[in-house]
Amino acid sequence: MKKYKRIILRLLKNFKFLPPSIFIAIQYEYALEKKLNLKNPITFTEKIQWYKLYYKNPILKKLVDKFHVREYVEVKIGKKYLNELYGVYESPKEIDFDKLPEKFVLKCVHGSGFNICVKEKSMLDINYTKRIIKKWQNKNFYNKGKEWAYKGIKPIIIAEKFLKEFDKEVINDYKFFCFNGEIKFIQIDLERKTNNYRCYYDTNWNKLSFCTKNKIIHPGKIDKPIKFEEMKEIVQKLSQDFPFVRVDLYVIENKIIFGELTFYPGNGTIELTPYEMNYTIGDYFKLPN
Repeated sequence: MKKYKRIILRLLKNFKFLPPSIFIAIQYEYALEKKLNLKNPITFTEKIQWYKLYYKNPILKKLVDKFHVREYVEVKIGKKYLNELYGVYESPKEIDFDKLPEKFVLKCVHGSGFNICVKEKSMLDINYTKRIIKKWQNKNFYNKGKEWAYKGIKPIIIAEKFLKEFDKEVINDYKFFCFNGEIKFIQIDLERKTNNYRCYYDTNWNKLSFCTKNKIIHPGKIDKPIKFEEMKEIVQKLSQDFPFVRVDLYVIENKIIFGELTFYPGNGTIELTPYEMNYTIGDYFKLPN
């Protein structure tokens, strides 16, 4: 059944000419094996689908863009929370690799997953890297799931500082789920590329009993970040203008670094377990008229 679903979802990309509401309904049904109710959405995943179709606040196009969101963050909470930027390029041909440090990250700003983490520049195949980036630039991320905010974003490239803590191979990723400026819970992703753990905490740093379906829940307790109260303060400032947004942060050597703003986590096709939590979080999400 899983193989059949993957085939259907891959084929669906060839039907990008379908009206967004029909495309989304088909994608949702094959991803989650249930009908999508857009007239009266109740669960969190249903409301994310509604959000993709009908919430067309123009500023979202700036905020999902990994370069232009920096201006918004600087105005809202200050430049000190931004990762160091090495360069901005319209084409991979413009990237001067000689001027970049030994470690850095390249990103295409117009979608998710378009990242190259370079730990040793001396080992980098530059021509291959340029081909991959050009391939990403030619992809219209909007067509993947009809996430409205990504429609028409210019696919520029940025180079940023490679983030790493001295005692960790992979840094923790703190994702704050916010509804009308109120933080309801925090998702923590840790030990990626090894154990790939995930868990959830409330705003008082109590571990919660639910988790993402098909993800491994972290078996122990995670230390509360030293800057946790400051993290909550800046998250509330960044999220206060939206019915829903997920604010991603890192803490590197006791310094808070902004990650991104996400309006459609998992394309709205990832459920929680136990299943009742999909209704609970759906209740947090008050859709605009």
